[in-house]
Amino acid sequence: MDASAALLQVRKLTAQFTSGGVTAQVVKGVSFDIAAGEAVGFVGESGCGKSVTARAIMRLAPEGSSVEWGGNIFFRGQDLLQLREGGMRDIRGRRIAMVFQDPMTSLNPVMTIGAQIDDMLRRHTGVSASAARRRTVELLGLVGIRDAERRANDYPHQFSGGMRQRVLIAIAVSCEPDLLIADEPTTALDVTVQAQILRLLMRLRQELGMALMLITHDFGVIAGMVERVYVMYRGEIVEAGGVDAIFASPQHEYTRALLDAVPRIDTAGRPPP
Repeated sequence: MDASAALLQVRKLTAQFTSGGVTAQVVKGVSFDIAAGEAVGFVGESGCGKSVTARAIMRLAPEGSSVEWGGNIFFRGQDLLQLREGGMRDIRGRRIAMVFQDPMTSLNPVMTIGAQIDDMLRRHTGVSASAARRRTVELLGLVGIRDAERRANDYPHQFSGGMRQRVLIAIAVSCEPDLLIADEPTTALDVTVQAQILRLLMRLRQELGMALMLITHDFGVIAGMVERVYVMYRGEIVEAGGVDAIFASPQHEYTRALLDAVPRIDTAGRPPP
């Protein structure tokens, strides 16, 4: 990709965490680009640094840890790592949004679903309370919540896991961001609901024209969803390329191991030799 056309340019990103007096470098010189409207996958096992890389873009450190970021993260030419927190708040949620793994820890349990979406809209767009509520109902309908006007008054515990994830997606796309980061968005869901959430992300990406950064430990999740893929291992990108090319001819042994772990229809259910 021509770097000048990139929406996001990450250059030699490092992340060093200190927790309980112990320091560890979790991300080690990662560089990548994401173009406007492009869907890109990040694949790797838990602890490889992919979620930390996503949090770096949002400038969010894991709870209970202090973090030292290094390198550059250019978003529309502006280095996010050099921004003051006030400037970052203007970007976070409005221009770049993130869907996290666990909706129950991401949603406020004592606020209605509607109030949480209303709050995001009013904080970032300045619309009136009535306009925010109309848009909230539209967003809930957009992500497939039936009877949206009534359900907006319900609390997170009144929704299923799949519906809560849809609510998180509604909050994330409420301000029509340029980039949506989805961090393991289907991990806690059953297979049928996983497929529904992935289809929803694909549809919203096309309808809203946003770029998508999809993070997963499972190559099977990104099949058919992204144009390019980055494979991460021990804090580094070990392979990158078009998703079809990597599926057809993986070059790194770790990539081959991840692909071998994807269930295949031609072998499913067969006894071992």
